[in-house]
Amino acid sequence: MTAVLREMRWWDIEPVLELEHELFPEDAWSAGMFWSELAHARGPGATRRYVVAETPDGRLVGYAGLSAAGDLGDVQTIAAARDQWGTGLGARLLTDLLRAATAFECAEVLLEVRVDNTRAQKLYERFGFEPIGFRRGYYQPGNVDALVMRLSDPASSVPVQGETHG
Repeated sequence: MTAVLREMRWWDIEPVLELEHELFPEDAWSAGMFWSELAHARGPGATRRYVVAETPDGRLVGYAGLSAAGDLGDVQTIAAARDQWGTGLGARLLTDLLRAATAFECAEVLLEVRVDNTRAQKLYERFGFEPIGFRRGYYQPGNVDALVMRLSDPASSVPVQGETHG
């Protein structure tokens, strides 16, 4: 069952939080954080793009968010349910965010990823993200460092419709 990507709405916060706590038990976002992000995702002055991945039977299996400020985009969050790992869902979510970054006219996109999350790092590298530094103790309370990665010219990294990064 291929999940469909669609804009995240307020009624998605509860199932997103369930997945968030399952995948990131130590440093999960709060409902308030998602509410705050969604408040900036709609309307003429929108500076955010948040999407969810939903199976045909209505199960939420992934989500992702991007913020934009000036010509800089920042991947705020990206997650896929464990049973979706290896299906290409992460690449589809990231592609959606990079298309949004292009629409927001971002010249570059940054992200932080746990230093111990090599699966995600490999995904980002396939899209052209390069490591540029570390944030010590970024993920709390576990005190895990974050690898900071940057993608210059996100428009060039977005696959043509129908293509995927493999």
